Amino acid sequence: MGFDIGKKAIKIDDRTAYRIVNTWRELYLKWKVEYAPEEEKEEVVAQEIKEKKDVRIPKIITVKAFSAKIDTPINELMRILMKNGILASLNDNIDFESAAIISDDLGWRVLPEEDSVELDTGSAETIEETRKSSANLEPRPPVIVVMGHVDHGKTRILDAIRKTNVMEGEAGGITQHIGAYQVEKNGREITFIDTPGHEAFTAMRSRGAKVADIAIIVVAADDGIQPQTREVVDIVTAAKLPFVVAINKMDKPEADAERVKRELAELNLTPEDWGGKTICVPVAAKTGEGIDGLLDTILLVADMEKENIVADAGGKTVASVIESNISKNEGVVATILVQNGTLRINDYLKIGNVLYGRARRMENWKGEDLKEAGPSVPVRILGLKLAPEVGDVLVSTDSIKGLEKDVKKTVGQRPAALAYESFPGDEKGEREILNIILKTDVLGSAEAVMGSLGQFKHPKLGIKVIHYGLGNIIEADIDRAGASRAVVYGFNVRLDSQVEELARDKEVEVHTFQIIYDLLDSIKKKLEAMLSQEMIRIDLGKLKVLANFKQDKNEQIIGGKILEGRVINNVRFDVLRQNVKIDNGEIIQLQAGKQDVSEAVEPSDCGLKIKVGQVIREGDILMVYKEEGKEQEVKL
Repeated sequence: MGFDIGKKAIKIDDRTAYRIVNTWRELYLKWKVEYAPEEEKEEVVAQEIKEKKDVRIPKIITVKAFSAKIDTPINELMRILMKNGILASLNDNIDFESAAIISDDLGWRVLPEEDSVELDTGSAETIEETRKSSANLEPRPPVIVVMGHVDHGKTRILDAIRKTNVMEGEAGGITQHIGAYQVEKNGREITFIDTPGHEAFTAMRSRGAKVADIAIIVVAADDGIQPQTREVVDIVTAAKLPFVVAINKMDKPEADAERVKRELAELNLTPEDWGGKTICVPVAAKTGEGIDGLLDTILLVADMEKENIVADAGGKTVASVIESNISKNEGVVATILVQNGTLRINDYLKIGNVLYGRARRMENWKGEDLKEAGPSVPVRILGLKLAPEVGDVLVSTDSIKGLEKDVKKTVGQRPAALAYESFPGDEKGEREILNIILKTDVLGSAEAVMGSLGQFKHPKLGIKVIHYGLGNIIEADIDRAGASRAVVYGFNVRLDSQVEELARDKEVEVHTFQIIYDLLDSIKKKLEAMLSQEMIRIDLGKLKVLANFKQDKNEQIIGGKILEGRVINNVRFDVLRQNVKIDNGEIIQLQAGKQDVSEAVEPSDCGLKIKVGQVIREGDILMVYKEEGKEQEVKL
């Protein structure tokens, strides 16, 4: 039936037994269908169909409403949900797929409601289709995405371009959230998307590349191409973006631009001055040297791509979500990049068929209020009722007819798209699982942490994010963690004294961080603490027994000659008799020349007091060794 328990097993582990019990009905029916005689198979299938009752539910439904739909007591339903690894309270939402699994066990077949809302996140195709259908396409400011290794100076380059210092005050000296900025060069505007430098933000960088026209790949002249640089190159080439390589830190004595070019050539990115097509611009962000040349090069590449860098300012308004969060004082706040049309104050915005609210207030990257924003303009908007996710495509709409009903169904009910388990295929339950509850300030941070969890690798361990959410850590998070024995991790969020006290009472671990790689390092240490030490045997020496002077119930005193290596006190040994191991024991006292010593070496004689089960005879060999614990590491 698909459970590997071994041919000679007389016992199976609790987890496997539990799964067999809970899936027995389904397993037995499948077994009968496969192995029963032909005349019985139709009867089995007919019985299965007859037993199932149909019920229609929406894509998202509360536990309470689902309980009423399938006529099952709420306590019984919550118990079954918990058995299936779904921790949900009375008013929590579960998605259609989860409901289908649960209802199948209860004899129901769930079907989608005919008028249920299909949540659509929009797509990059929406933007391209809108542009292609526009009749009045005109040039727009190019959108530049800046990428690079964590310490190669990407933020300093942006800092030099903007002539402001955004790096001060940023935790860890790296950009924690995607931002967007505009500058002017030669009377032309250029939009920059600043993606975080740490490797944890791979997913956000990927989405940044999709909304950009040109990429700047930053490489330090004193460090060359790094693994993260190769990752960036893969992202940019996959997005088919034209790009410029900025060779930074040229002011350093050890700077070697030629080395960088050689390494680029090894990646099939041959520099222009070597006869290739890869444009390389030497810069020194610290001194500002080469920054003007970099901007000129960007405008030159933009001119070469001018047929693609167009939009219709008077056409349909579509925008990509660069960042999204929920503020205690301002509600839902989203940073978006307008990609076609013009967004105006009080415009309605939707994603797919769902109305997300109105742009009741707009600010540019300087915090100045705007009344409208055209193509390639990044803006921060307030007034949405739902929090979009990074990479969603917002579309403006004049008519909200037919969308109001959808808003009522979907506010607060968007399913979690980031649920993560790091142990797919672990059907035998051989891994020890770390349950995590994750709270972050913005969706982009949650996405970044989820993306990074996949980097933890160990055959005996797994990670399961049982819940994630935005905002500060609250009592419900502690209750959920206590019920599931989970660790709560917070990124750029707080917990008040009342919540902290509840965590102490329930013995729930809570850790908050402002630097994402500190959070990941904490998870790594927690995983390593779950592993027992790996004991390593170190062979020390070989001793031949010459005499057995005294035998007590638990101890013996013997004398011998060290044939190889050394013998030290308080270590273990194996007893060999005629080259066959017969026992093992422990040295509890060592003497040489009637004096207690800690060590004796070849070829000296020594006396030993030992603990061993067998009576030691003359001619026996003791193979002396010690054991050391080695901490097992979790790879990241």
